[in-house]
Amino acid sequence: MEYNVEEVSPVKRKITVTVPAEEATAAIKATVSLYRVNADIKGFRKGKVPSSMVESRYRSQIYQEATQDLVNYQLNEILSELGVAPLSKLDVDTKGDLAKDEEYVYTFSFEVAPAIELPKYTGLKVDEEIPDVAEGEVDAVIERIRDNMTELEDVEEDRQAADGDVTIISFTAFKDGEPFGEIKADNFELPLGQGQALDDFEAIVKKLKAGEEGEDAISFPEDFINTELAGQTVDMKVKLHKIKRKVRPELDKDFAMKAGGFQDVDGLREAIVKSYMQTRVEMAKSAAQKKLLDQLLEGLEFDLPDSMVQEHVDRMIQEYAQNIERQGKSMESTGKTLAGLREEYEPQARDLVRQQLFLLAVSDKEGLIVNPEEVNAYLQEAAVRARQDFEVVRRYYEENNLMFAVKDKLLADQAMDLIYDAAEVNHVPAAAAGADTKAESENKE
Repeated sequence: MEYNVEEVSPVKRKITVTVPAEEATAAIKATVSLYRVNADIKGFRKGKVPSSMVESRYRSQIYQEATQDLVNYQLNEILSELGVAPLSKLDVDTKGDLAKDEEYVYTFSFEVAPAIELPKYTGLKVDEEIPDVAEGEVDAVIERIRDNMTELEDVEEDRQAADGDVTIISFTAFKDGEPFGEIKADNFELPLGQGQALDDFEAIVKKLKAGEEGEDAISFPEDFINTELAGQTVDMKVKLHKIKRKVRPELDKDFAMKAGGFQDVDGLREAIVKSYMQTRVEMAKSAAQKKLLDQLLEGLEFDLPDSMVQEHVDRMIQEYAQNIERQGKSMESTGKTLAGLREEYEPQARDLVRQQLFLLAVSDKEGLIVNPEEVNAYLQEAAVRARQDFEVVRRYYEENNLMFAVKDKLLADQAMDLIYDAAEVNHVPAAAAGADTKAESENKE
């Protein structure tokens, strides 16, 4: 076997392989021998069928299998000799099958990481914000907890429903005197003033006292999420069964205990501050790391493998589709197309690929490695986020050839940590860091 490597581009290789006639013939004969062992042809015992008869009977399968086995073996051998790690699937062009006593030529191509001339990536300087948690933020969290722990009690006074109340109603929609579609419900709980129903619908409810009925016409907007109702005008009959008010818990020890097992409200506040700080410390570090990476990549040019870019675009589109599906929407309802999304996401994908390739080049230079325990820890976290069994997640990653992507991400993370740990980090108040960033931006302009 002989092969020639062609550098199609800085990130693409094409290899032409020439298989000598004798090697092609040997591969065919080897496959014939394998078939001969189990060939079941009338008049002959297994293993005793003449090779010529086996070859004649199973010629198509034998020649295809011989070609595939030989090519697969040579692909691995060539890549090992070259010491390259393809970033994309191999594009193999065999142009037919092997033939006896004939030279066989085939090609395969793939993408590789570009050669990057790394700048000095240690000893850099970067500002990192000092995280803080304002009292008002803690107050807002506590108020949300109080809202979630709100109980309802019946309103005894004789009055109409109002914003802030929770009403228990039954309603039915009519059009031309007949019930319209499935727009009806019994003993439905509707909070008023929270935008959970059309304003016109709430207006009917707010005219009523407990036990009263009301009726009025309401119109659904043209862009209503339910397209069957969009633009329709119906007569809505509503009966108000009960008016309830929200009773929020007092800020006392009982509240703190129910909110999370705390001895008092001060303990709850400390836990909220600690949680915010943990998140913001990580966010501040990530922001500083991004600044370091931007510094290193500024003015650095290298080709990007298109396969990596498209894989990132595919992932973004998939995440977008899953997100709108969770919202009960369809792609058509958003007015977006796959082609439009690809164009929209490609710049972001290219930036991500640039960052990843740079960090992988650093990890390669530093000899960084990822051990199986680190991969398992990553998959364990993924399983927890997805609320799925670890083995199910691990099998999914293996079957979809995602394990290399996981290792590359972990290597890139290690490289980023190395750059950050070797940097001179200047901790500054958030406002100062923002002012520095703004000044740098204005200077560049």
